[in-house]
Amino acid sequence: MSRRVVWLLAISSGCIVANLYYAQPLLADMAREFTLSITQIGAVAMLGQAGSATGMLLFVPLGDKHERRNLIALLLAAGAVTLAAMALAPSLLWLCVASFLLGTTTASVHVIVPLAAHLAPASERGRIVGTVISGLLVGVLLARTFSGVFGDHFGWRAVYWVAAGIMLTLSIVVRVMLPPSRPDAAPGWLDLMKSIATLAREHAVVREAALIAFLMFSSFTALWTTLVFLLRVPPFDYGTTAAGMFGLLGAASASAAPLVGRFADRFSAERVILIAIATTLIGYLDLLAAGRTLPGLIAAIVLIDAGVQSCHVANQSRIYAAAPHARGRVNTIYMVAFMSGGAVGAYMGPLGLKLGGWVGFCVFPISVLTAAMVFRWLSSARRVPVRFAAGS
Repeated sequence: MSRRVVWLLAISSGCIVANLYYAQPLLADMAREFTLSITQIGAVAMLGQAGSATGMLLFVPLGDKHERRNLIALLLAAGAVTLAAMALAPSLLWLCVASFLLGTTTASVHVIVPLAAHLAPASERGRIVGTVISGLLVGVLLARTFSGVFGDHFGWRAVYWVAAGIMLTLSIVVRVMLPPSRPDAAPGWLDLMKSIATLAREHAVVREAALIAFLMFSSFTALWTTLVFLLRVPPFDYGTTAAGMFGLLGAASASAAPLVGRFADRFSAERVILIAIATTLIGYLDLLAAGRTLPGLIAAIVLIDAGVQSCHVANQSRIYAAAPHARGRVNTIYMVAFMSGGAVGAYMGPLGLKLGGWVGFCVFPISVLTAAMVFRWLSSARRVPVRFAAGS
């Protein structure tokens, strides 16, 4: 697998997934233009995440049926159309529908990640998947910086016009530069959907990873959907540009993803996941205790981003090893849960802020992360007797 292909997949992943997150620093500007409340504009972010989960359920399994390069290019072109629709939105209803449809097209990134795992040699799979996911995560985080700064100067609609141009260009580059990748078998779409349920039933590792992903990503989107509103009130009183610049903190922590992949290759992915959950929980406890100071807020964001990203890399390393013949469908199970958690967090974060202020916002992520920690610990405890029995 050439370095050129690895970097193309990583850069493409970052650009595609950024489409879901441009809105987060712009939500306050959108709310002001359409005269909306915090929870109403939070629904726009929620529908984008829900659309992504729907797209993964409908489109990602096709990566196990159709030639993947053409599928990715087609979804990229569709993404350009929906981004233009976001830029043209004349009403809240239009904005909500366009956000949902845009989310469905970002499913292409989850055809790319299993494609990277498929092309990579087994001895380097963790590192290569980690590199591609690092690109994805940098896209998530720098999307906020770009949209915050660019939107502050040129308006939130200009952000989506630029993004549409990027998607159209990428669709051509991917079609020209990616090697063809055909699946080993070509089952019917209904058979693919039935097999997703079968895979979930047969692989406990996939079910566990999906539940942890749901809980972790709900805490992540709760923070980033709400952050722009937290920063606009005392003691910060920051604007859209400042909210976007906080994305740089998360982008710096994304550089750890390849290292996490190597650690998962060499040691235990389960250990990485437990440490990652604990790191994220510590970040939110810091946010609750010291988040109204700038140093406390910065430390919390770094811990939360590093924890969620590390958990995501380790989880995907586990699930791809569980069913090598069906990585697209396994990734569908995992990512539908992941993005569904994102949709829940995108709504619950602003709702918690509206109902209970700073403390009310922190209650939701701290609760779900505690649940994730307990679940991971119980899952590990259930496996201890099995390992002792095997070694006796």
